[in-house]
Parts: sequence; structure tokens; C-alpha cells
Amino acid sequence: MTLSRSQQQHYYQLILYLCGFLLFWEWMRPLEKVTDTHNLTIFVIYAAFCFFISFLQVNWWLSMPLKFLGLVFILDGLFLYERLFSKEWFLIVYQQFAYNFEVILAQSWGEITGFFRSFLFVVLLWLMSYLLYFWFVVAKRIFLFVLMTFIVITVMDTFTEYNGQWAIVRTFLIALIALGVSSFFKEMEKEEITLMGMNRLRRWVIPMSSIILLSTVVGYAAPKPGPQWADPVPYLESAVGGNSGTVGSGKGIQKIGYGEDDTKLGGAFIQDETPVFQVAAKKERYWRVESKNHYTGKGWENTLEENVRHVNGGDLGIQTFTDEVETEEQFTVVNFTNEAALKKLVYPYGTGEVVAYPEEFQFYVNQPTGEVETRKNDRASQIPGYRMRINVPSYAYDQLREAGDDDPEDIRATYLQLPDNLPNRVRNLSRQIIKDEDNRYDAVKEIEDYFSSSGFEYNMENVAVPGESDDYVDQFLFETQKGYCDNFSTSMVVMLRSVGIPARWVKGFTGGELHQSDVELDDGESYNLYQVTNGNAHSWVEVHFPGIGWVPFEPTKGFSNPTDFYVDTEGTGDGTEEEDSADSTTPETGNPQHQMEIEEDFNEGESGTGAAGGSGNFWKYLTFAIAVIGIAIVLYVTRFRWMSAFLKRRYKHIGDAATYQKAYQYLLKVLDNRGMQRKSNQTLREYARDVDMRFQTNDMKILTHHYERMLYRNEQQSNQWDKVTELWENLINKALS
Repeated sequence: MTLSRSQQQHYYQLILYLCGFLLFWEWMRPLEKVTDTHNLTIFVIYAAFCFFISFLQVNWWLSMPLKFLGLVFILDGLFLYERLFSKEWFLIVYQQFAYNFEVILAQSWGEITGFFRSFLFVVLLWLMSYLLYFWFVVAKRIFLFVLMTFIVITVMDTFTEYNGQWAIVRTFLIALIALGVSSFFKEMEKEEITLMGMNRLRRWVIPMSSIILLSTVVGYAAPKPGPQWADPVPYLESAVGGNSGTVGSGKGIQKIGYGEDDTKLGGAFIQDETPVFQVAAKKERYWRVESKNHYTGKGWENTLEENVRHVNGGDLGIQTFTDEVETEEQFTVVNFTNEAALKKLVYPYGTGEVVAYPEEFQFYVNQPTGEVETRKNDRASQIPGYRMRINVPSYAYDQLREAGDDDPEDIRATYLQLPDNLPNRVRNLSRQIIKDEDNRYDAVKEIEDYFSSSGFEYNMENVAVPGESDDYVDQFLFETQKGYCDNFSTSMVVMLRSVGIPARWVKGFTGGELHQSDVELDDGESYNLYQVTNGNAHSWVEVHFPGIGWVPFEPTKGFSNPTDFYVDTEGTGDGTEEEDSADSTTPETGNPQHQMEIEEDFNEGESGTGAAGGSGNFWKYLTFAIAVIGIAIVLYVTRFRWMSAFLKRRYKHIGDAATYQKAYQYLLKVLDNRGMQRKSNQTLREYARDVDMRFQTNDMKILTHHYERMLYRNEQQSNQWDKVTELWENLINKALS
């Protein structure tokens, strides 16, 4: 079978364009990991549809309606429930566009709806189908896009949770195929070769395929040295002023997860179900990591003097309650996942001793905050797993009500702190809520219950960031009443402190999702298995009760406190039993009224967080990377302009033959880039005649004449250099214009 030149060109373009689409697909893969993008398959299918239409090169009056209809069907299927093209349908679409244009004009970027974000994304896919056709098929500029693809993958792999291991392999394969096919067909066009049947086709397909496969296999299987440079992420984090940013750091939409920096709370975040650890436990518990003591008006800091001690063995010595509290001994097992990056212990209330753990690890306990760092070879490292003995506390209602308010002086000095500029209406509201209560426990419960009965809304997307003169708690209580766990827990701590009740802010993880019940482990006991993800990162409240210690409370709407409370029936009357019955419907034991809502909205309800994991500063890094890539693209696109300006200055003062030859070759390159390619069978004089006809001059003819005299006769006419330079500059300017 003989392939005509047009058929060769068609297959060549098809292979290149397919490679372009596959490379662009690699750009889309990380979106589900680093953004709140769902149903990515639909967008990939639409992108393939647009690429196919662009490849067919149908008339614009047919291609544009087809792509637009695809856009309409996607938005209708994802967001609109009215009948397609009905009056109500057009009204909803109009309202969406009108609202989002107002939001854009107000620069409230976080309030742009999902409908409009998806519309912009689909339009981008539409444009990319044309741009890639131009780059790969028309301009045949493949290498730049290949390079940009590698840069995008490496940046995503370095600064986000996206794993680019196989993406690099796929991109390497696709890039080799695209570059190999492009080079081969360029040579065929240059030499005017026609493929004569399959035998001749196999002569280049088999060797090229073998080289590509061999290179890929060797590159994958060969031993690879470890990183030769230090990890750049800690340096970049320190350069921008902190470790992992928090969910509420006011730096745009971020991903949920555990982080370090809680100094600036507020702002939206998106869900992340990356597993952090698995737990075998008797029942669901909160997993504590640390507490913070100092409220700044914008967030939390630790101002306590560090008291870090190395723990020999597994006895951590962490005690949040006194011996007056009733306990039950249990065991629990924690195993961290490979995706986790937490170099601290997570532990439930009542942790006594870590009874089994890798012997190469040591524990360093910061007593004031309860933070336990895990180290290996004197460096902070994530421990694979461990087994703990815990003394699970149960708090008696009567004991809590009788605790009094004679807190130790150091407790009052540390955990009643509030900023001097806290608005008075926060204190006034707190006093109003507890005015009828005569004991600390009931006062705390009144403030805790206030958030579930006063119109507050659990919301992860439309969360305000306090301005320079705003107080974080005041803004939440009196203005927005929308937020997630940080808003609820911080507000409760501040309200309690404002009425003289010592409280502190705690963060860690909720109990996770139950994966399996009644699993028997090697100790013969039956356990439940839970999986805890980044979405379970959470913050809550601890309140101090004299003689009892720190007791956890849960103000966040949609969450229930897993702590055990009980009524001491010894020596009590009927009134106490009735009180127990009434309290059995409180959030401490699960609120039946909200149980259905919690089950239906599990992904929302279990997603509060006190900090965003390692992606807290992701947007800073991404902005920096985009800026660098943008500058590189601009420099590449305008390379002939700034290179020409540089060479004009340089060549003007150097009048030798070598310089003239370089200048002439550079002129040929500029003309080629501007669409005036020299044919393979054209002489320089013939090409100069075509250029002069294009620009209506004789400049190229004169320059070519001087070039041939220098090249073939080795003649140098230094007295003509100024004139030649002027002609060269004129042609460069005309070509670039």
C-alpha cells in the first residue's frame, strides 16, 4: 500500500495531536487532588470532543455550535434541574451570570459559584483544543509544551499531595513519541520522501518504538540515587513566614488537614479525604495532638514556655484529669498511612503508656501543650504505628456541677487571657447566656448549646476573613454566623474566658469513619476499625474544673462529643435520675434530632479542621510557579524581539565577516519564524527575491549579495558595514512588525 503525501500528512497530524491531548490530560489529572474539582471524567470527555472537532477542521459555523452545545449539556447536567431550554432554565442561567459578574466586579473571588467556575473551566478546555492544534499541527512547536508539562507535574508533585511518579513516566513516553514522529516527518518533508507500503513504514516504526520502550524500561528499572539537594519546601515555608498554613489563614481557598500555623484564622477550604491513620479502638474517640493558650483576636499562638522532655520508654506522663475521675483501662492501636506527614503522636483522652512501638523512635513531650513529637536519629520523623494503653475517663455530672470556681492561680493567669481590644458585646452576650446558671458546668453547657440554637451555620466555603480592625470571634458571633470548627471552638473559648471560666483551644482529629466492627486482634479482644483522613482534622474546647482537670466540650454544629458522662446514682434522689434522662439527648451522647442530618452529611459534618496540612501555603507556591512559567512563556514568545534589540547593539560595532554571517543566519531564522520559510530546493537568491516581493524592497537581495561574496570569495567590505547593518535592521523590523 502506497501512502500519498496528503495521507502521510494526515496521519502525522493525527499522531501529534493525539500526543498533545494526552499531554494536556496530564495537566488535568492533579485537579481532583489540589482543587475542589469533581466529575473530572466529564471534563476530560468534553476536552476530547473539542480536540476531535478541532482536528477535523470543520467550518467555524459548525464547530462553534457543536462545542457550545457540549458546554451547555455539561453545565445543565451538573448544576441545573429545570427542563433544558425552558423559561425557568434560561432564568436560572441569567441569574447565575448576573450574580457572578457582580461578585467579580466586587473582587469577592471566593464567592464565585461552582456553576460559573465550571463554565470558565469548560471555556478554557475549548480554547486549549484550538491552541494545541495550532502549536502541534500548524506551528509544529512541540518542545515548549512538553517542557511545561514536566514543570507542572514536578511542581504539583513537590508542593501538593499529588503523586507524579507515573505521570512522569507517561509524559516521558508521550513526549518521546511526539518528538520522534515530528522529527521523522520533518526529514521526510525536507527530503521529499514518500512511504511506499508497510515494509518501509516498519523500517522506522520498529526502531523508534524499540528505542522509546528501551529508554523507558531502563529509566524506570535503573537504580536511582536519593535526593542530592535538601528538601526545598521547608526553606520556602520559612521564606514566606511560617510552616503549614491553616485553613483559616486568609490566603484563599485551601485544603483541609492538620497544620501548625493558627495565627490567622478564617477563609474557605475544600475537602480532602486523604487517609492519615487507621485506628483499632473499642469506640469512636477524639484524637488529641496539642492545645494553644493565647488568643490574638485573629487566631491562636502558644506563649507558654516550652517544657520538652525526652520520655524513656512509652510512659508519656500526659494527664488532663485528676485521680478523682473514674477510668476504664483499654488498649488502642494506631497505624499511619504512607500519605500522612504527621510527625507527632495522636492520642485519645486518658493515654497512659505506649506499650509497643518501633524501638528506633523516641518521644519528646511538650508538657504545657500535650504535644508529643516522634523522632528518629534525633530528627522529627513520622512513626509507622504504635499500641497504647489508655485509661478512658468518665465524668460524673454531679461532680462537675460541684467543682466550684477556685482555680489555681497559674491556670487563671494563663487561660483567662483575652486581647485588650475584644469588643464588649462579646462579654455582654456571654453574661446574658449564663445569667440563670449557678455552677460552672451548666454555664459551660449553656454556651456550648447556644451555637446549635441561634441560627449558626456550619459552612466551609463562604467563610469570612477578619479585616485589620475586626475581631475573629466578634465577626463570627454578630456578623456572619457562618463557619467551621475553628469559628465555633474559638468563639466558645473566648466567651468562657470573658465570664471568668478558664478554657483552652485544642486541635487534633475526630474519630474517623467506621470501616469494620468486632474485629479480633492478636490480644483476643474485639475492636472496631476506623479510618481517619485529613477531612477529620478538627478543633474543640477544653474547660478547667477544679479538682477534676480539663474536660472536653464540642460546640461545632453537627458534631457530637464522644466523651463519656454519667450520673452517680449513689446517694441521689429521683431528681437526679430525671436529669440524667434529660441530658441523655444532649450532644455528649449524640443528639437523635440531628442524627439523620449527621449521617446524610457525613462528608460535611466530619470535615472541620483547625489547620490545613502541608498545602497551607500551596497558593503562594503555585502563584510563584505560575509567575515563573508565565515569565518564561513571555520571554520565549517575544524572544526574537529582545534578541534582535540585543544583537542590533552588538553587531553595529563589530564589522567582520564572521559577525555578518551570524547576523544573516539570524535574519533567516526570524523570517522562518514569521512564516517565510525557505524551501529545501531554493537558492539564497531565489529566497531573497521572494522576501523582497513580500516587503516591496531590494534589501534582502543586497544583503544576500554581500553574504555570498563573504562566504564564497572571502571578501570583506568594511566600508559598506554601516549600510549593510541598516538594511539588516530594516528587514528585522519589517519581519517583526
